[in-house]
Order: sequence, then C-alpha cells, then structure tokens
Amino acid sequence: MENMNKIKLKDFEIGGDKLTILAGPCVIETMDILERTAEGLKEITQRLGINYVFKASFDKANRSSINSYRGPGLEKGLEMLAKIKKDFDLPIVTDIHSAEQAQIAAEVADILQIPAFLCRQTDLLIAAGKTGKIINIKKGQFLAPEQMKPLINKVEDSGNTNITLTDRGTTFGYNNLVSDFRAIPIMQSLGYPVIFDATHSVQLPGVGGDCSGGDRRFVPVLAKSAVAAGANGLFFEVHPNPDEALCDGPNMIALANAESLFKACKDIFEIVKA
Repeated sequence: MENMNKIKLKDFEIGGDKLTILAGPCVIETMDILERTAEGLKEITQRLGINYVFKASFDKANRSSINSYRGPGLEKGLEMLAKIKKDFDLPIVTDIHSAEQAQIAAEVADILQIPAFLCRQTDLLIAAGKTGKIINIKKGQFLAPEQMKPLINKVEDSGNTNITLTDRGTTFGYNNLVSDFRAIPIMQSLGYPVIFDATHSVQLPGVGGDCSGGDRRFVPVLAKSAVAAGANGLFFEVHPNPDEALCDGPNMIALANAESLFKACKDIFEIVKA
C-alpha cells in the first residue's frame, strides 16, 4: 500500500522491503528458555536476512483458569526481558494490560502490545500512545478489520503515529477462529503495517473448558497465506519444547522447526514484493 506508514525500529523498518518477525515464548518461564529462544531465533533471522523482534509476556492476564500459570509479573519479567535485550542486542515486544503498566514497560520494551481482548480500552491505548513507543494493536477476535480505525485514532490522539496492527483470527462459532485474509489489505488501507499472528490464529479458545487448545499443524499454511496476501510481518510464539510449555503449548511452534518455516515465508514475501 503506497499510503502506508513505515515504522522505524532500531536499524530497520516495519512495512519496508524486508519481512519482520515478532517471535518468542508465549510467557516468560525461565531465563534459560528465554536465552535459548532468543539466541536461536536471532541466529536464524540474521542468516535469512529477516527483521527480528523478541517477544515474551511478563504476565498473561487473560488465562482461562485462575489456576493457570501467568508469568513472573511486571517487575521481575521486565528485568528478565531487559537482560535479553542487552545480552542479545534485540528489540523487545511485550503485552501490557493496564494503563499503569505502559510507562513502566516502555522503559524496556521497544513495542508495547495491546492484547486482542483489550484492544478497545481507551485509557490503555492512550497511555500506551503517550509513551511514544511503537504500539502494536492486536485486532480483537470480535471485530471486523475496518473497526480498527477508531482504535488507531485513540493512539494518534496522544500524538503517536508509531502504530502496527496485528490480525489473530476472528471468532467463528464456539471454540474456533477463522482467518480472513481480506483483513490484511483492509487494515493496511488504514495507513499502518499489518502483522499476522500465525500461532494464536490456530488457537481453539476455551475448548478444554478451563483452558484453550490449538492445532499447530496449521501454523505454516496460515503464515504462508498471510505473506502471500501482503502481510508486512508475522508473529509466532516459539518454544524449545512446546509440549512442555506452561502456556499456549498446543499452538506454539518448536524452535527446531522455525528456520524452515521462516525461510518459506521470506521466499513468498520476496515474490510478493517483486
């Protein structure tokens, strides 16, 4: 889209001539898992010539069950992410869930991510926007893509035009999501780069009663389809051993499988750009 803003981050642009990937564990578990994932994904993306942002959440505030693992919390989680940022020289994206967290998280994170369930929360969007950081608004499963415009306006009203939008599927009956790839050009027409979340889009919300399920078999086909539809970036949750992960294991991809998938997506991205 010719009228789409390119968002500067570190030494690259989201929405530019290279594919951007946001990837990492769903939630912070241990320092070892963070380090292994960051090291592995940095090596892969450097080898492939892909822009890379490390992702992990310090808190998963919207877990299905009160007994589910949420993460180490704001203070400890940001301390761990700051170490990853410093040791691996990587930009960081992490979720925030309340207006009070915005400025604190902005001291570490390069991108503040607004969770899909919270995407219409005015105070959260304004507080995030006022930090001046890049704000990645995830489209709620309950919204049509064109309904992202008022949410963009809330961040722009704070004086911030460093915005990216992410699609993560749309509610399709009970316990299921569907990906409508028309959403990518529709949201790009709003003026900002669009990222496709390939792992949350295979989630089966609440299918287990007190937990969500997922089917990672379909991550590659959705990721490649999104790039073919013109997505500027991709979002993946990646774990050294997803079957042992404390959150979202069924829809995360294994670190060992990341390179082949990333390469396929990059190849498609370059064909589309050409």
